[in-house]
Amino acid sequence: MKEVTKEVYLKWYEDMLLWRKFEDKLAALYIQQKVRGFLHLYNGQEAVLAGALHAMDLTKDKMITAYRNHVQPIGMGVDPRRVMAELLGKVTGTSKGMGGSMHIFSKEHRFYGGHGIVGGQIPVGAGLAFADKYFETGGVTLTYFGDGAARQGSLHEAFNMAMLWKLPVVFIVENNGYAMGTSVERTANHTDIWKLGLGYEMPCGPVDGMNPVKVAEAMTEAIDRARRGDGPTFLEMKTYRYRGHSMSDAQLYRSKDEVEEYKKIDPITQVLDIIKDQKYANDEEIEAITQRVKDLVEECVTFAEESEYPPIQQLYDVVYEQENYPFIPHKL
Repeated sequence: MKEVTKEVYLKWYEDMLLWRKFEDKLAALYIQQKVRGFLHLYNGQEAVLAGALHAMDLTKDKMITAYRNHVQPIGMGVDPRRVMAELLGKVTGTSKGMGGSMHIFSKEHRFYGGHGIVGGQIPVGAGLAFADKYFETGGVTLTYFGDGAARQGSLHEAFNMAMLWKLPVVFIVENNGYAMGTSVERTANHTDIWKLGLGYEMPCGPVDGMNPVKVAEAMTEAIDRARRGDGPTFLEMKTYRYRGHSMSDAQLYRSKDEVEEYKKIDPITQVLDIIKDQKYANDEEIEAITQRVKDLVEECVTFAEESEYPPIQQLYDVVYEQENYPFIPHKL
């Protein structure tokens, strides 16, 4: 694994703080009805992304996930202002305001969504990996899904084909405790989701998803295996979300005490404690990071709010264009 240096810890802290504050601002904008539709926030799960990015090669590796998908593209290199604009439905967004919260996408940065169909991205992730193997790109696809999606039949089909063809894919279930409001204990007779990989003789195991170092270690091993041509790995990231399934979730299925217990192992706090213990940064430098994050989030909001909504013509420009149907000329 690449060494976890002082610079890595400082980057992890700034990145995870940005992701947290970015989504905190989204929650406020949602209440103001500036973000419409659904809004699924990632608060508490940031270490899963931070550790994975440390293990990835962003010049060729890909990522695909479900609808809890705002911070992943930012981590992959997408301009956070464009992500914010997409969430506000503005033409400067990643999909020109046509995708919204659940469908962030960037082909340029190899982030393939953002999928609203539960488990729908699992076979698509395997397909992306098949393309990498077919064209010999050397890339690996990280395919994320939630604990609820682990009950979908398409998972088993994708697992079987990925092992049969030794596809360069890492399957990751982010087990945040609840599929919407339903705990794992109520959806299966087993609580160790990672064991589903055993039926396909797929390397698999649990990972502390609240610790970016543990995530990076597991992801490095899985990505190296895939890149060597030895096939897929299935990892269960044991993590926790502090907010509800979406902003409309009343969270009647869990207590506030339970949430507070998990906040004691908050990934951002864990990294900050190491920074302080190792004297990687003093209080003034930490405050400077906090201010940079605050300024960037406000810049994202200003950019999004000052951007225009898509013109009506765009409705016609985002459908398939046919050469033998010239009556509606495309402008995109």
